Amino acid sequence: MGYVTVTGGKEAIVSANRLIRFYRLKDAAVPLDVKEIQSQMRLMIDRVMGEGGLYAPEYAAIALKQAEGDIAEAAFLLRAYRSTLPRSHYSLTVEPAQMRLIRRISSAFKDIPGGQMLGPTYDYTHRLIDFALTNENEDDIAAFIKDFRQEMDDAEQMPTFSKVIDVLRSEDLMDGMPESHAEATPFDVTMESLSFPAPRSARLQLLARGETGAMVALAYSSMRGYGAVHPTIGELRVGFVSVYIPYPFSDQAEGMPIYIGEILLTEVEIINSFAENKTADKARFSMGYGLCFGHNEPKAIAMAILESSLETQGTAPVQDQEFVLMHIDSVEANGFVSHLKLPHYVTFQSSLDRIRQTRNQPGKEEIDVIADRREV
Repeated sequence: MGYVTVTGGKEAIVSANRLIRFYRLKDAAVPLDVKEIQSQMRLMIDRVMGEGGLYAPEYAAIALKQAEGDIAEAAFLLRAYRSTLPRSHYSLTVEPAQMRLIRRISSAFKDIPGGQMLGPTYDYTHRLIDFALTNENEDDIAAFIKDFRQEMDDAEQMPTFSKVIDVLRSEDLMDGMPESHAEATPFDVTMESLSFPAPRSARLQLLARGETGAMVALAYSSMRGYGAVHPTIGELRVGFVSVYIPYPFSDQAEGMPIYIGEILLTEVEIINSFAENKTADKARFSMGYGLCFGHNEPKAIAMAILESSLETQGTAPVQDQEFVLMHIDSVEANGFVSHLKLPHYVTFQSSLDRIRQTRNQPGKEEIDVIADRREV
């Protein structure tokens, strides 16, 4: 939107953009290398890719550098770039069960097939600032990496394990997906206008690219009592999955698939308290599901909680589709809040004129006094 009442706006904006670059670089000893941002800020990269809806670690690193570390702004940049890309193919459904795991835990069972696999996590650290990082240098890094690689197995030997939740399914203790959720073609939130109630595929898409902090806050509200979901994690897994597309020149719907690469995902399956299935007359657990780009466990857990919450009936905010899905989008939320910084001269002047008119008009008591004087 252009504001013609702003004099010299173009020159001011150009100067503001130059000032951004000055503030970013004025105290810099060396410019940040995009590859270093990508490798050493991996969790931040994963959040930007998730909220931007585009799996592109290098572009996410560039966006973070450009946004000076502002995750919301970087996600906005990445999503804006995503909107310019042509959609050449639709991938086949990925198989998280075949995930090459780097981390896998269960809070529901102590002993799981293949065992608990802690992997890279801050869950068991002492949450104390490591001041030794101040003096970290290239020699120290090279020595540590060399020693650690000697202890590691070949990265290609990362294990795969069956799903923990399948143990409960084999005993008929897990509820299946309701028939109402069956969709011939998944809803595409980037191409179709959303209406409520939204189909499950649309809900999962919006949750998958939701803002981590907003989703955690809403999930927390459910666990504190403003909702009905306080689950147990059946399984949390982080790892790499292969992505395939159908062979483009095949006449068959299921032609020879083509491998195009792999992506890092976080998947969570939560177990909710059981309820009696009225149709089968059996008590079963219900499940919530979360899946997002990269290594982002809080978001995946929150997504599973919110997905379950939206399946329950009630009056809590987390049980309201429109409330949850329309308020977790970081681009929409930050954009609407930030738009208040744009000129609102005309609308505010209108409010100012009205309040001045109201204050200048005589009140009811003054009108009564004037009327009495006229009668006398």
